[in-house]
Amino acid sequence: MNLLDSVLIIFGMFVVTFGVRFVLFARAHKVVMPVFVERALKFVPVAVLTAIIIPMVFMTDNQINLSFSNPWLIGAFAAFAIGIWRQHQLLTIFIGVMVFFIAKYMIPLSL
Repeated sequence: MNLLDSVLIIFGMFVVTFGVRFVLFARAHKVVMPVFVERALKFVPVAVLTAIIIPMVFMTDNQINLSFSNPWLIGAFAAFAIGIWRQHQLLTIFIGVMVFFIAKYMIPLSL
């Protein structure tokens, strides 16, 4: 693949990506969605993040790992507890990540 082919491929990807988004944004003010759809769309980010995170937390090495030696599970429990208690997103993420790293690097694997 030469330079011209690479530039044409990148330009083509730009045109397709920009074109789709431009058409949707240009028509956005003309489309009226029902109230129940707008309410349901608020849950999309939570559902997508849950679908990404759950397999990572519960499946390490391509098998279910529900033991206390799973640092992903320990970090997720800590983040869940802080999230329910404080309801502060940045604090929840910080505590979850810190507990994960402590569990991964400071707790022996022989549990």
